[in-house]
Amino acid sequence: MAMTTKVLSVTVPVPDQDKALAFYRDVLGCEVRFDGEPWPGARMIEVVPPGSSVGIVLIPADSEIPVALRLGTADAESAFSRVKEAGITLHNDEPISLGGGSPMFFFDDPFGNGLVYIQDAAGTRAEA
Repeated sequence: MAMTTKVLSVTVPVPDQDKALAFYRDVLGCEVRFDGEPWPGARMIEVVPPGSSVGIVLIPADSEIPVALRLGTADAESAFSRVKEAGITLHNDEPISLGGGSPMFFFDDPFGNGLVYIQDAAGTRAEA
């Protein structure tokens, strides 16, 4: 069973979000998918190249938002259980939802790279 359905976005830490937004939008031609605060004081900007479904998340280097590769999954609960059973260190006790969004959880690969599984809103939840 494929647990990962797609790559949703990658994070790029930047020292100046407005300057980064101007570059990615005005120079590279990316479209703004999201520019807001998933929680107060944590600005996140996501841009996407035209025709691509994979976003680029621009966050400050000192942000509480993790630098991570965001992956889609049809069922965050099942993915959480599978990752936990594999002995991978998780950063959540269970999947969470930010601002009523899709369930997600944070973890690291064996090399310390940040990963996030986000339940794909377009996908169907797998039956247990």
